Amino acid sequence: MIRNSTVAALMLILVATLAAQSGAPRTNAKPNDAGAGDWPMYSHDLRGNKFSPLTEITTDNAARLTQAWAVRLTPPAGRRGGGPAVAQEAEGAAEGRARGAGPAAARGGGPGPAADPFAAGPVVSNPEATPIAVNGVLYLPAAGNRVLAVDGDTGKEVWRYTLPAGGTTTARGVAYWQGAQGMSPRILFTAGARLVALDAATGQPIAAFGRSGVIDIGVPWNGVPVIYKNLAILGATTGELPMGLPGDTRAFDVRTGKKVWEFHTVPLPGEAGHDSWIDGWRNRSGANVWTWTMTLDEERDILYMPVAGPAANYWGGDRPGNNLFANSIVAVDADNGKYRWHFQTVHHDLWDSDMSNPPTLIDITQNSRRIPALLFVGKTGYVFILDRVTGKPIFGVEERPVPKGDVPGEWYASTQPFPVKPARPLSRTEFTRERDMVRAEDTSAEHVAACQALWDRSGGFFNAGPFTPFGFHEEGTPAKSTIQLPGGTGGVNWGGAAADPETGFVYVNAHDGSLVGWIEAKKPGGNYGRGTEGSTQPLDRASADGPGPYFSFSAPMKTADGRSVTLPCTRPPWAQLVAINANTGEVAWQAPLGITDALSKEKQLTGSSGSAGPLVTAGGVVVIGATNDRRFRAFDAKTGHEVWSTQLDAAVNANPITYRGKNGKQYLAAIATDQLLAFALP
Repeated sequence: MIRNSTVAALMLILVATLAAQSGAPRTNAKPNDAGAGDWPMYSHDLRGNKFSPLTEITTDNAARLTQAWAVRLTPPAGRRGGGPAVAQEAEGAAEGRARGAGPAAARGGGPGPAADPFAAGPVVSNPEATPIAVNGVLYLPAAGNRVLAVDGDTGKEVWRYTLPAGGTTTARGVAYWQGAQGMSPRILFTAGARLVALDAATGQPIAAFGRSGVIDIGVPWNGVPVIYKNLAILGATTGELPMGLPGDTRAFDVRTGKKVWEFHTVPLPGEAGHDSWIDGWRNRSGANVWTWTMTLDEERDILYMPVAGPAANYWGGDRPGNNLFANSIVAVDADNGKYRWHFQTVHHDLWDSDMSNPPTLIDITQNSRRIPALLFVGKTGYVFILDRVTGKPIFGVEERPVPKGDVPGEWYASTQPFPVKPARPLSRTEFTRERDMVRAEDTSAEHVAACQALWDRSGGFFNAGPFTPFGFHEEGTPAKSTIQLPGGTGGVNWGGAAADPETGFVYVNAHDGSLVGWIEAKKPGGNYGRGTEGSTQPLDRASADGPGPYFSFSAPMKTADGRSVTLPCTRPPWAQLVAINANTGEVAWQAPLGITDALSKEKQLTGSSGSAGPLVTAGGVVVIGATNDRRFRAFDAKTGHEVWSTQLDAAVNANPITYRGKNGKQYLAAIATDQLLAFALP
């Protein structure tokens, strides 16, 4: 945690530098009307549908998609020269220039004449970022310390804003405010514990916002501001320490930067949910909206917050009780943050089963009656479909008994909520060796042997079904491990869902994962995970491989060309693209997502994905990257049949977008590690 004096000093430096920066001359900009051709926010719309009404690209012609242009977001190997970020067109490379800026002008607050955009500061772009598209211009964070505006037809740079020396941003995108009352449209993004506002046309800081375009938000957030009316609504990135920064959600006035409201995600005395802690609520950290965005019902002014689990992740002996509002969808009035209702998906989380993405809002039809609903599926793989006005389950949820553990001093919830429909989770949540352990016909005999060796030195892997808690291991006793599925990154992660509001189909990338090991008394000097340094908790996760929570049931395998790859020790498929009919609560179809190139041809269709999610269009296509095989794909939204695939130089582990360019063409775009790529029909 940075001391207040340090924060103040950094703020003064930041403000002074922002005031001194200049950008490209102002160009005329009209407010965004969220037209059919735009992708104006992270998930396209406040409902989180990731649905575009564009229809040029269809299942009949998607196979003809080709790369239109590419923008490199970090310097190519060996590059030290000047000039702006390079836009590479399909036929070759073309230098993008800052529009309206001569050779002596700084670009959107950039470093100055003939400056190398990669000469100072970080050069690692966030591979999980998603651009937005407004009026034919794409806006995105890049290279760790800047924001770019690029032409959606060509990829040529319009303007570039660079944070002051030492400033960085790990934001997963930027937000667009369309302007009001004589104020021009703005681009907003987080940079650590700061919120920055830029003029959308020029990239220059907004002088009237906070102090020269920046405000201190106290607790950082790596997500994208939710823009509603004149509010910018933010979550919180708190870290892993049990006692630390609060995970409260905040709203700021997008015109001035003034804080408007704050919601306590760990309720204080007298607030709804406080008694669910029994004890341990004071200074409790975690229980935060860390995922990249939230969703909002504009008609009813309801904001839906996916509040993650409390810290620490795997030991809760110092926080007895169900721990509201952790692991919950919390509905509040968007205008003032007043509590409306909540629904908790996991009681007293001991598995890091975070609310990894926001609920998707969709209206469903039952008996000719239209019901305002939301659908949520997160790390547990269970699909919850609720009435979004009341928070009540539409297809039923049952509290069922779950296994209890043996960790000294731990508090265990006796039941957990299970949805009635869909009846089964989208990812593997239980393990039986005879049924679920990988076989030679899945991968290779060598890989199976390596999995067996891991099993043996771990003392086997115990699993009693969903929500099996990690067992306790006493130092000096034989190894005896637990396996938990779908693991800390399995299920549906931050990529979230896409939904077609006409059909009621919701699409997700659901992948299997696992965590293995036990809970032990912490050993001095042991590394118990990123961000846990300084924690005073007495127990934490470990395994046969040592302290830490990241070990899984996976093992190496040699490929035909001698390379070593690590593959899961469970049977495939390891990842699937799944379509859920929200009207019926049933899975409509599922298809393996991704291949494992290291395997022989007949075994490759294993599914192999990261955490990103899909989009869906009125043209009937579902588009997704996400896979470890470095491919970008399109599927038939009705059947799950793959209609297009292209192999790239790097993986697309970011959510894609689609938009209409100024030339009238429909484009698909996504970040592939360090490049922004765009595809279109010839």
